Amino acid sequence: MSEPFLVGARPERVEGLRIGSVEVWPPIVLAPMSGVTNRTMRALYKPFGFGLTVTEFVSSNALQYGARRTMEMIDQHGVERPVSTQLWGNDPAIMAMAAKVVRECGADIVDINFGCPAPKVTKTEGGSACLRDVDRCEAIMKAVVDAVDCPVTMKMRLGWNENELVFVEVAKRAQAVGVQALTLHARTAKQFYKGNADWSKIAELKRAVDIPVIGNGDLGDPYEALQRMRESGVDALMLGRATLGNPWLVSRLHALMEGREPEATPPAPERLRFAMHHYRTMVEEWGEPRAVPQMRKHLGYYLKGFAGASALRERLMRTETAAETLAVLAETIDQLEAHTRELAVA
Repeated sequence: MSEPFLVGARPERVEGLRIGSVEVWPPIVLAPMSGVTNRTMRALYKPFGFGLTVTEFVSSNALQYGARRTMEMIDQHGVERPVSTQLWGNDPAIMAMAAKVVRECGADIVDINFGCPAPKVTKTEGGSACLRDVDRCEAIMKAVVDAVDCPVTMKMRLGWNENELVFVEVAKRAQAVGVQALTLHARTAKQFYKGNADWSKIAELKRAVDIPVIGNGDLGDPYEALQRMRESGVDALMLGRATLGNPWLVSRLHALMEGREPEATPPAPERLRFAMHHYRTMVEEWGEPRAVPQMRKHLGYYLKGFAGASALRERLMRTETAAETLAVLAETIDQLEAHTRELAVA
């Protein structure tokens, strides 16, 4: 990166993103995350400033059978629209069928996953494993584009490993068959999430194609994120893991994109109140037996960054009911606020 973006300097408003007929403002995209970006999470996080939300990535093979759990993964509230549904698979015909299904179920955009490095996906030649066969990538993209009447996008990594960086070739083929936007996570599949995302490669991709490019990887600070956007020339940013337990990252980046100085991240009690809201909403929508174990990982993220968080996290990992968990969180909020009052009086 070049000169750092100065905190306090007045930012300039960025342009919105258009993907086919879909308008995206602000140009901030929620990354698809398995077991995380369900309809509840998308609806709760959308108001913080996501211009586009993306479902959990869904197996095209599983969609053939219409299993309840699979259909829940692509379900929507409606308030989180526009919504992109991401599909993974290795067979062009099955991917085309799956694209039709998710479009009928309300997807505004169909996204193709050539990025997931998880072994459960790559062992079936899906996700980032597709990048080992550029011709198959092209066949999948063409089949999906031909199958639906909405924009098709694609997310990928640089390549399978550092010796096979095929991202520019795959992107050019994507553009040629009618894919309308690309997201690049600037690591190889073999890197998983280790090392640093190479944003010079994202800038290289932006120069190589004419369709919109969305940059992804290591966007944990709003000022640095905006700086990366400006330097690479990308049309939008995709945020994933950095937003978990911290949707205020999105609202702060949104402010910068509108030309405003962002507010500070809220203090711990306010963050925990939102965590309680997230928890209650999950219980209401999914039932306690499913919500309690799913929310353990979310609470782990919300509990970062304040004194005593580690001990509290361990305590909450052992709670078994929603009432017990919420009581612990409420008690913690009272303790934190009492401590703040004591400091103010001292």
